[in-house]
Amino acid sequence: MNATSQIQAVIFDLDGVITDTAEYHYQAWGMIAKELSLPFTREFNENLKGVSRIASLELLLGQAATPHTYSPEEMEEMATRKNEFYQQLIQQVTPADVLPGISELLAELKDHGVKTGIASASKNAFTVIRLLGMEKDFGVIVDAAKLARNKPDPEVFLTAADALGVDPQFCVGVEDAVAGVEAIRTAGMFAVYISIQESLSIADMNLNHTAELNYSELNQQFGNKNRVTK
Repeated sequence: MNATSQIQAVIFDLDGVITDTAEYHYQAWGMIAKELSLPFTREFNENLKGVSRIASLELLLGQAATPHTYSPEEMEEMATRKNEFYQQLIQQVTPADVLPGISELLAELKDHGVKTGIASASKNAFTVIRLLGMEKDFGVIVDAAKLARNKPDPEVFLTAADALGVDPQFCVGVEDAVAGVEAIRTAGMFAVYISIQESLSIADMNLNHTAELNYSELNQQFGNKNRVTK
């Protein structure tokens, strides 16, 4: 296999890919919904995956039987309170919460000289990575607070690739949300979608679990795609 068909960087989403803090997000949004007397279910919470905090709040407020307009300041205050609830909850995270197969994949990528990064919409990514004890496992963790646009815009993935010094066409993006896969594809990267519930036609590779991730298969599929599109 020639150099142009080999992966140079793998850029991961955080929640649902490296670890699963979805339950803590669900609980935190549930607290806000209760304060506002809004209906909130696990099914509805699926709509918030991979979506920014303010956009998630807008979706939640759309559940109100009688629409109410909040000022930008009020919206920010509610979003901040949700994050405070979430920050309290994630203190329970430990290295044991790394999802299956991730540590093994990171070791393989390191052995093959492949760079790694985190491209998450979460403004708590640094905290979660620290709690997982994985600070040294990633060459870059994009600071979502410094981004102008959220997924499905590709900015977070392009920012990670730029920080790693790798052309996007030689990057793999790993996501568990549709908006994230859209962002990866728009960035011009190879997209891996992790979901036990569905497959995405726009993804280059669909897997049920993180445990199915491995360097050999990933690099082979990437190389096949690269040769076809070149």
